[in-house]
Amino acid sequence: MIRRARPEDHPRITEIRNGVTENVLRDPSRVTVEDYRWFEQNPGVWVWEDNGVILGFSAADTRDGSIWALFMANDHQRRGIGRALFEKACDVLREHGHRTAWLTTDPGSRAAGFYTAAGWKRIGTSERGEAIFHGVL
Repeated sequence: MIRRARPEDHPRITEIRNGVTENVLRDPSRVTVEDYRWFEQNPGVWVWEDNGVILGFSAADTRDGSIWALFMANDHQRRGIGRALFEKACDVLREHGHRTAWLTTDPGSRAAGFYTAAGWKRIGTSERGEAIFHGVL
């Protein structure tokens, strides 16, 4: 089930984010507690919870129309949970007036394939070497 994250969910969300094998956060200073709290309190961080355990999360940035986060616990990928959380992030952007969205991810990653399969197009490369994707909401 998808629900809005609560403050007490932050440790599990951090565990999932830091446990990924692709799109590893090489510079932890890029995602601060303040950043997370903004998302939690404004458009929301959304989690998939199953039997009391958070298995993944997503967050959309309504200020610039980007998907800020979409991460799954490694042992729960390929079950449709990521797709549902992706759609939730897109819904949040739509509800805030965005008609298109963008995100970055590691080129050649499973995530890049996921976004391509969802109809998003790679439109370039960021200064950090990440693939930039653009999609119509």
